[in-house]
Amino acid sequence: MQGSYEKFTVRVPTEKEVPTVKVEIKIPAEVAVSRFEPMAGWKYELTKDSAGKIASVVWTATTDGLSSTEFGEFNMQGKVGDQATSISWKAYQTYKDGSVVEWIGAAGSDKPASVTNVNPKPAAAKMDSDGHDHGGGAVAAAHDEDTGNSKLPLYLSIAALVLGVLSLITSLLKKGK
Repeated sequence: MQGSYEKFTVRVPTEKEVPTVKVEIKIPAEVAVSRFEPMAGWKYELTKDSAGKIASVVWTATTDGLSSTEFGEFNMQGKVGDQATSISWKAYQTYKDGSVVEWIGAAGSDKPASVTNVNPKPAAAKMDSDGHDHGGGAVAAAHDEDTGNSKLPLYLSIAALVLGVLSLITSLLKKGK
């Protein structure tokens, strides 16, 4: 949401027969990243611009990296800009053989950059300078409705579970005859 602190996850699958050993993410202007979650077997290094804002992060494997059947999730936290509508994350994936795949293209390209769509700040929300909501219960309820959260996945999961149980019972009854 615009003007709020969010957790961002970059999921990196290894798509070659050699391990991924380095991942670099360019931090877009629309977000000010300030925190990184440690990841076992990896270290990270930050680059800052002349104003002191984090401009990129490079995670480097301290062990074997991510094998051809693995993926990793690299987490960071930051504040989304007040006017941001989407955030395009350019990533560079380095393999043990030295080859680099640049995930910087437009949507629909062979190697698209990952894009985060940003929800607008609710009109009634009162955020302090740190992006914390101080609007009270009514504002919080309105915020939940505005984010587009849907109970549809929950209902579909329940329906699938019920159908699965019915199918199992039917199968067992037929076997017993």
